[in-house]
Amino acid sequence: MAGLVTGHGGSDTATMVIQAETDLYGPVKGFLESLGYEVKGEIGSVDVLGFRAGDDAPLVVELKTGFSLTLLQQAVARQSVTDLVYVAVPRWRGKPGWRAFKGNLGLCRRLGLGVMSVRADGTVEVHADPGPFQPRKSPRKQAALRAEFAARAGDPTQGGTRGQVMTAYRQDAQRLRDHLAQAGPCRGAEVARATGVGRATAMMAANHYGWFERVARGVYGLSAAGQSVAVEVTVEATSELPQPKVKTAGA
Repeated sequence: MAGLVTGHGGSDTATMVIQAETDLYGPVKGFLESLGYEVKGEIGSVDVLGFRAGDDAPLVVELKTGFSLTLLQQAVARQSVTDLVYVAVPRWRGKPGWRAFKGNLGLCRRLGLGVMSVRADGTVEVHADPGPFQPRKSPRKQAALRAEFAARAGDPTQGGTRGQVMTAYRQDAQRLRDHLAQAGPCRGAEVARATGVGRATAMMAANHYGWFERVARGVYGLSAAGQSVAVEVTVEATSELPQPKVKTAGA
């Protein structure tokens, strides 16, 4: 499938303010005409439709002032007409804008859509051409997910949770904290044997949660924060125990 070439859209205005979809039409039309397309707007349900001599299929561009679900739905619907479907939006601003654009660019590629952006000076840039997408698998990421799945005890966090997640690392840290709360300062090797956490020494040295402190070479105990959390956990566990029933007189 032939792609397009980045170039100028042919706007006569040095700088323009893009406030509506029609502001995108002139630059996009001029750009396509420079590539040999005859272009017309609003043909049926299509924002921009182009035909080029020698090409069997037309080219479609859907215009929007920003990425949205509606834009993607419209563009996917146009794929029933032709494989050459692009979306065109104003060029991003700043790093946050680029990050959002980059995410939407990846989504469009997965949908087989082309992507254009229009600068304030009328320059049209093509970031992706339409075509089939084959996602690249990451063995490293898959291995990391598999390792976390195997290491995590039980299923402590519901899917969709926002905020703190009970990871396998945190579970191990809790085991170390609870052991030190009962046994007091210990050597790392002793804590590893008692808890079954092989990386105990490294975890206490890293002190990711602020619960541990080194009291001597190779010996670790609980910090003030760790002691406070340990007390809170003990109180919560005690409050959840079933309370004995009190018999009243005459019962």
